[in-house]
This record gives sequence, structure tokens and C-alpha cells, in this order.
Amino acid sequence: MSRSILFLIALIALPVALIAFVLSGRRPRREEEQAPVPAPAPVPPIQPEAPASAAPPAPEVASRLHELAFGVPPRPPSDEPAHREVVAAVDLLLSGPVLKPEYAPRRPLHLPKLVQAVNDENVSRRELAVLIAQDPALAGNLLRLANSAFYRVNSQPVESIDRAVTLLGTSGIRLLVAAALLQPVFRTASGEFRRFPDITWEHTQYAASAAEAYAAILADEDPFAAQLLVLLYGLGTILVFRAAMDEYARHGVPADAAAVAALIEAYAAHVASRVAHDWELSSRILTALEDQSDYMRSGNATALGKSLRFGRCCGAVAVLRHAELVDDDGGKAALAASGFGGPDCERIWARLAKQVAAQGPPGKA
Repeated sequence: MSRSILFLIALIALPVALIAFVLSGRRPRREEEQAPVPAPAPVPPIQPEAPASAAPPAPEVASRLHELAFGVPPRPPSDEPAHREVVAAVDLLLSGPVLKPEYAPRRPLHLPKLVQAVNDENVSRRELAVLIAQDPALAGNLLRLANSAFYRVNSQPVESIDRAVTLLGTSGIRLLVAAALLQPVFRTASGEFRRFPDITWEHTQYAASAAEAYAAILADEDPFAAQLLVLLYGLGTILVFRAAMDEYARHGVPADAAAVAALIEAYAAHVASRVAHDWELSSRILTALEDQSDYMRSGNATALGKSLRFGRCCGAVAVLRHAELVDDDGGKAALAASGFGGPDCERIWARLAKQVAAQGPPGKA
């Protein structure tokens, strides 16, 4: 009897066990074994629009200056054979052993004496005025510049060299003398890109002022040497421009702004260095011009070379400020983006921006 009961219990338990086994394989995994649900990707915050005063990026400063000078937006140089021939001709002209006389201006007659005089603390203002007056052309150009918006210190006209020296002081007269010596070379007539010489001259004046301050404040260098360097670089720029325009005219091809700009970038410092060598300027001047190469831009430049680089960068931003393409804060940010940040650079920019603002918009100075 007991065996029969045990047999019946076994028959009932077997299917129950089978059902339990099947169901056990279909249980959900434990919580720690379940695949984690990925979190939703964070929504990026909405970036506010840049204010109108935001600085143009560092490369855009150069492109905007290019557009102002040439009157056309920057673009790659033309690859047409006629333009390549012009570029090759300019390359041969400027890299040859001897520059043509029209691209190698003679040293101003009184430059050595003036360089010595403006750097000699024992030379009085009266002696400096007498030295300048010995060259009527220089004196006339100096008075004209002294009465221009860039150099004018008040509303009263400057009618004599004595007054110019007194009003501007030794520091101011140094830049004015160097500018008066070199500025006539910037006068060039061209059928195309008529604004280029004027924009280049404006850039050079602002750059010389900024380089002088950088040399005195940050580089512990001779401010007049920094000014002269900028003027020489500007001179190199205008000579390359003139050579390119002459070759385009000789080939009977409309000038290509991008090709001319590329030639200037490649040869301005080189031509300036050749002029400085012909004028028997110091080796420090020659080295500072060599410092403008891409290699030296990596940080190995001399103090004068850095002064020149800062001056040209600050001068470019000042031209944009004068054209109302950037404001004071934007200019400061543009300099910082170019590697010239910090309180000292900001003070130099603030002083130059104030001078630019005092001149008023272009055409109203």
C-alpha cells in the first residue's frame, strides 16, 4: 500500500519539477547582470553670438589689411601662365646679385649724421634743427609731416623746424626725421591698386610708433633703431610692389592682387635688408630683418626683430581701427591672438588706439 502511494507522489512530482526547470531558464537576469541603459547625450549649451567688437582672428587681420590695400578680397594667386611668368620675372629681378637702381634707392644724404645726432644726448634741439635745415627738401617734407594728422600735437600749425623740434621733443622728432627721409619713396603712381601706397605708408607710420614703444618698454632696445627698422621694412614692401607692377605692365597683363601680395610676403624683408646693407647700416639692423623669416618667428628672434614684428602687427590692427573695422577692445584681443598679450602690450595699444581715434575716420582727419 505504502509503495503505491510513493509511486503516485513521484508521478505527480516529476512534471512539476520539469515545469519549474523550464521556467527557471526564463527568469530575468538579476539587476546587476542587466546591461546598463546608456545615459542620454548631454545637449551642448547654446553659444552666444560674438559681440560686434570681437577681434578678427590673427590671420584675418592680414586678410582685411590686404583687402583695404588692394581693394579686392584675398584669394589664391592666379595659376595662369601669364601670371606665372610675371612672378618668375620679379623673382629673378629681386633675387639677382644686383638690384636695379629704381629698386635700390640711394641712402639719404644726411642719414648718418641724423642717426648719430638723434641718439646723442649731448646734441641740443637747436643743433638738431640746424642739421635738419641744411637739407631744404628734408626740411620741407618734415614740416609737411609735422602738420599732418598723424604727427600734429595741437591745432596750431608748425611753421619752422625749431618749433617742430620743440613741440615733438627728441623722441618725436626722431621718428619724424626718419619718416621725412624715407616717405618720398612711398610715392608711387600705379594704374591699379592706387590705395596700396597710402595704406602701406599709414601702416608703416603706426608700426614705427608701436615698435618704438615695444623696444623701449619690453625689449630694452634702441627705440630709434626699431623705428628705422619698420620704415625700412615698409620701404622694402613698396619697392617689391613697384617691381611687381612694373613687370605686369611690361608683360601687358592685368595685375593679380594675390600674386603681388605673395611676392611682398616673400621679398619685403629681403629687399629691405639689401637696402640696409647698401646704406651701411649696422649688423643689428640686418639681423633684425633676417629675424622676420618663418624660422625666427618660432621664438629665436632678437629683441629688435621682435620689436619689428610687434610694430607691424600692431600697426596693421591700427589701420583696421582707423578704417572702423575693429574697435579698441577688438584690437587688443587681435594682438593677444597674435601672441602679443599682457599689460605692457595692452598699454602700447591703448596709446596708439587713442592716437588713431583722435585722427577721426579716413577722409576726415
